[in-house]
Amino acid sequence: MEFVPSLTTLLAFAAASLLLAATPGPDMTLSISRALAQGKRAALFVVLGTGLGIVVHTLLVAFGISALITASPTAFLVLKTGGAAYLLWLAIQAVRYGSSLSVTKVTEAKGTALSNIATGFSVNILNPKVVIFFMTFLPQFVSADDLAVTGKLLFLGFFFIVIGMPVNALVVLAADWLAAWLQRNKRVMRAIDYSFAGVFSIFAVKIFLTQAR
Repeated sequence: MEFVPSLTTLLAFAAASLLLAATPGPDMTLSISRALAQGKRAALFVVLGTGLGIVVHTLLVAFGISALITASPTAFLVLKTGGAAYLLWLAIQAVRYGSSLSVTKVTEAKGTALSNIATGFSVNILNPKVVIFFMTFLPQFVSADDLAVTGKLLFLGFFFIVIGMPVNALVVLAADWLAAWLQRNKRVMRAIDYSFAGVFSIFAVKIFLTQAR
C-alpha cells in the first residue's frame, strides 16, 4: 500500500497528533463547555462535528498540496519551510503563554444532535488557526518527489482523526472532573505546554536541517 507512510513516519505523526489532541485549546474548551451545559451526549455530537471539519481540512490540504507539487516543487519547499517556522512559533507561544482552557458552566437550551454537529463543524472549519496548522503540519510528513503524496496526505489526515476523536470523547466523558482538575493543576498544563513545544521544535529543526542539505 503505497499511500501508507513508513513506520518511523507513522510513529512520529502519531506522537505529535496525540500530543496535539491532549493539549487544551478551542476544541477542548467547546466540548467540555457543551458537556457541562447540555450533557455528554450533546458534547459527543460536537466532537463528531469537529471530526467532520478535519475531514474537510484533510481533503483541501491533500489535493491542494498535490496540485502545488505538480505546479512547482520549489513552492512546496517554500511551504514546508514556512510550515517549519510556524511550528517553531507555536512552540514558542506554548512556552510563553501556555494552553488556553476557559470553561464556564452556563445554562443553555439543549440543541438537537444536528445542531451540535453543526456547531462543532463550523467552529473547526472556520478557525483560521486550524486551517494554517493543517496546511503546515501535514506536509512535514511527505516529500515532493513521492508519487503517492496525495494518498499519504489523505491517510495521515484520517489517521489524525482516528487518534484525536477518542481523546476528545474521553475528555467529554470526564468533563466535570477534568475541567476542575486541569484548572487546579496548573503544573500539569505547563508540562503539556513544554512537551508540545519540545515535539514541534524538533519537527521544525528537522525540516530546516533536511532542506539545508
